[in-house]
Amino acid sequence: MTRRALPIQNSPTEPQGEQSEERPRIGTSACLLGRPVRYDGGGKRDRYLTGIVEQFFELVPVCPEVESGLGTPRETLRLVGQVGGEAPALISRSGIDQTELLQETSRRLIERLSGQDLSGFVLKSGSPSCGMERVRVYDANGVPSKSGRGIFARALIEAFPSLPVEEEGRLNDAAIRENFFARVHAHRRVTNFFRTKWTVGSLSRFHARQKLQVLAHDPARYRRLGRLVATAKGRDRAEVAANYISMLMSALQIHSTRGRHANVLQHMLGYFSQEIDESERHELVDLVDDYRNGLVPLGVPMTLLRHHLRRRGVEYLLQQTYLSPYRRELKLRDAV
Repeated sequence: MTRRALPIQNSPTEPQGEQSEERPRIGTSACLLGRPVRYDGGGKRDRYLTGIVEQFFELVPVCPEVESGLGTPRETLRLVGQVGGEAPALISRSGIDQTELLQETSRRLIERLSGQDLSGFVLKSGSPSCGMERVRVYDANGVPSKSGRGIFARALIEAFPSLPVEEEGRLNDAAIRENFFARVHAHRRVTNFFRTKWTVGSLSRFHARQKLQVLAHDPARYRRLGRLVATAKGRDRAEVAANYISMLMSALQIHSTRGRHANVLQHMLGYFSQEIDESERHELVDLVDDYRNGLVPLGVPMTLLRHHLRRRGVEYLLQQTYLSPYRRELKLRDAV
């Protein structure tokens, strides 16, 4: 059953474990859910968010312009400033400077959202309040350049630097979409883990389960994460948690390539290649090569590898988050 989008409210007080079935929460620009909050009194319903994402995530709608009391319908707003200069101002069509109003509203919203246990955020592209990148900024002569970031988007990203943030338009790209939801679920896992009464030993085990997923994105940061875990004993727990979350999310933000995925798949095959017959081994090697060469999506060799791992009970690999980084129903690996 499709769950309705949630209003902003207090988050649960009891932490959820790493294997929690609770749906991750994703903040969204309210217009993307069809809410009538835009300057013209309408919405901008996004079919992917409302048709697919809303089935598996709790969506928390936010509209900073309505929250500011500007109402609907309202005058259009635009960013005004010089390329390379200070942050642009937010000016209404009639020339009223609404910058401080939106900045104050953004601070208030950030404070409220900090209690929402968000695992990601989807912003409205091009919006002078919510646009993540390439928002039009007009110079003194009224000439636009796509060089800005919305006022609320800027505050959100500065306040939550490890939070996965994307725009709805960019989610039409299969690789960006897959990366975003991998990061959303990783953020959920790692923040849930650090809410537990974790030890250095449990952190080491948690980190081991992330190995292949991180290697597929950024091998260098995987080694840095390993050094952090190895030296965690006796260090400030809050500092260890903050540094681990930051490094993990930074690593996953780097988009993987077919080459890196193929290397990880071959690494997995090495664990049990001597336990399967020659024809099965050749089939797997050929599928990995087909994936590397762009002939099949990632889901094809992954499905066969998972089959062999289950048949042979290769527990170390079966526990890797790389095998199931997000809900299978999202079908994200069928397109990358």
